[in-house]
Amino acid sequence: RRTPRRRPPWIVRRTLQQKTIITMRAFIFALMLGVASAFVASPMRATRSVTMSAEAEGSRREFMVKAAGFAAAAVAAAPAADALVDYPGLPYLGGGDKIDVNNANIRAYLRLPGMYPSIAGKITSQKTPFKSVGDIYQIKSLTDAEKSIIKKYEGQGKFLVMEPAAEYVIDRTNNGLYR
Repeated sequence: RRTPRRRPPWIVRRTLQQKTIITMRAFIFALMLGVASAFVASPMRATRSVTMSAEAEGSRREFMVKAAGFAAAAVAAAPAADALVDYPGLPYLGGGDKIDVNNANIRAYLRLPGMYPSIAGKITSQKTPFKSVGDIYQIKSLTDAEKSIIKKYEGQGKFLVMEPAAEYVIDRTNNGLYR
């Protein structure tokens, strides 16, 4: 009975993901080598002809500049992403006079003295959305002094309730500062 022949150490079985990564690395290396070679003077060109300009007509550098220009034009002409640019509640996320209690982050309450950080933290840490401004008073951890501060600003019309938007609710407490 014969034993199976061992593979030489340079022959390795690779997964599809490993093969893809190797192929990508080889492509990037070849691309970088091609770009770098465009800036190296060719010894054969120097012996064949003498030109007074810095580069011969039709040189690799000229080709690479044109290719980069076409690539930049292709990127600039790419279609725009369908992102939500004009969110109607944007002025109420902290940049205006009113604050949306469902979507504004904790730092929006900085402009209201007495609200930041304790009351604002209690409002923004709620998991369920508010249906009205009066729902804020149902937060169990609010003291009577904190409720009176909220009442003062509610009387001034500083709060409003909008439908929660996932893009803004996710960073209500964190504000994206500590990712």
